Amino acid sequence: MTNVELAERVGLTAPPCLRRVRALEEAGAITGYHAELDAATLGYPITVFAMVSLRSQAEADLAAFERHVATTPEIRECHMLNGEIDFILKIVARDLRAFQDILTTHLTPAPNVASVKTSLTIRTSKHLPGIPVNAD
Repeated sequence: MTNVELAERVGLTAPPCLRRVRALEEAGAITGYHAELDAATLGYPITVFAMVSLRSQAEADLAAFERHVATTPEIRECHMLNGEIDFILKIVARDLRAFQDILTTHLTPAPNVASVKTSLTIRTSKHLPGIPVNAD
């Protein structure tokens, strides 16, 4: 949305609205802008969540795993967890065969991987990027 549209929505004039946005960017509260893409329309109808357990949780091994998954573009998110599972990954794929290839050539043979459990999404009923922001 344009700055003028944002200003109208929040009840400000454009110049102070732009100053506030710039201040939020400089403070690191706004880290970027992006387009919301429809994965299926763009050829990635398969979304899988993979729960990964590692053999070692030493910081060097955790960092090595994170560097490894960063090299696979289909792995869209990587979150380190506490508890029984070390990482949860969000993976997109063009079809089930492509997902199987990612799993068997990039993920399970990765160094330090003890186990991978996957769940294929059936549908997404809620997807809200960002965080809740109060209108106050």
